[in-house]
This record gives sequence, C-alpha cells and structure tokens, in this order.
Amino acid sequence: MKILIIEDEQALLDSILTYFTEEGNVCEYATNYRTASEKIALYSYDCILLDLGLPDGEGLNLLGELKSLKKKDGVLIISARHSLDDKLAGLDLGADDYLVKPFHLSELKARVSAIVRRKNFDGNNVIVFNEINVDVFAMQTTVNGQLVTLTRKEFDLLVYFLSNKGKVVTKNAMAEHLWGDEMDIANDFDFIYTHIKNLRKKLMEAGGKDYLHSVYGIGYKFGAA
Repeated sequence: MKILIIEDEQALLDSILTYFTEEGNVCEYATNYRTASEKIALYSYDCILLDLGLPDGEGLNLLGELKSLKKKDGVLIISARHSLDDKLAGLDLGADDYLVKPFHLSELKARVSAIVRRKNFDGNNVIVFNEINVDVFAMQTTVNGQLVTLTRKEFDLLVYFLSNKGKVVTKNAMAEHLWGDEMDIANDFDFIYTHIKNLRKKLMEAGGKDYLHSVYGIGYKFGAA
C-alpha cells in the first residue's frame, strides 16, 4: 500500500511511519497543511491518514481539496476530537472512517486495510482474476492452485495491476506507487522493467497466461489481449 500520513505530533508520526514501513508499505508524510495540500495535488495514495488539528490549517479542508480534484484516495481521519459533530463533518465531506486518539497501531492497520479493500476490491481479501488468485492479507499468490513466490515489490506491482486491470498504467504511476517520493532519485525506469519481467516470468512459469501488455512509449496494461 501507498500511504500518506498527515500528522504534526512527531512521536505519533514516527510510530506510524515505522509500523507501516516495516510492514513493507510505501509511506510519505506531511506535518503541516501546506505540505499535505501539495502532496495531495501531486500524488495519489491508497489511503491518507488525516489529522484534523494542523498548525497552519484545518484538516477538514483537505477533504474539500480532494473532492475538488476528483481524487479517489481512501481517507481515515485520526483525531483527538471526540465530538459527534466533528465525526459527522468528516464523514459528510468524504472521509471513509474516523479513529479517535489514542489508538492501537494494530487497529489503525485494520481500519486502513478495510478502506483499501472497499476502495479497490469490493471489500474482498482475496482477488481472483482467471487462474490467478491473490490473498492480500497473507501476501500469497497462486496460479492454478500453485504457489508463486514473489518479492514484495513484485507482489505490490501485481496487486496494483489487478486494481487497475484493463487500464493503461504509465511508468511514472508505477514508479510512484512502488517508491513514492524516492522515485525521483532514479535516472531511468530500468528498475520497473526488471520487476515486470520477473513478475511475468514467474506467473507464466506457474502456468499463467501473459496478461502484461506493453503500450509503446507509455507503460503497461494488465488484462486479456
């Protein structure tokens, strides 16, 4: 998953960053409204963790920005505000869930995972595409019942393709999804080609069809020819 954490409390931010990064997720963060607004405008995320009390602005207004940009990012509000009015305001503006501080990181993870499943896979933990079966929670992939061992990046790439099947995915979008801000340090897209080549090889060696189609000069499309 690619996650944006908008939180100005440094200790909590560090805890969330460490927890989700160690799980293999791509995490970016913003500690103020201005930076958060810039990231939301430039990038897309599987889920945004949004604190309402930011030092230079009201977090709820970021929901309005997402809506005006017609972005489909999942949003989980994490706030110390307990009032029903704040919860209803956030949900009415498009947030998917609301979690009151303090909370256990395991609950935060469960809420984020539920949002991503609802957004991308109709609430299912298991994604089925013809002979390919992907268990998102267990991070297991099978082809015709045969287990396929994928690296974390290969797995994330497969899930990303499945959530965008039939659509042309650009090289920039793939790089951004897999590496977030760190994509800027790459000089070319050789790393993307390597992951796609390895993913295709592993799926086909297990008996899968070749669903990865190159779109010249743009990127790739996943699906039946």
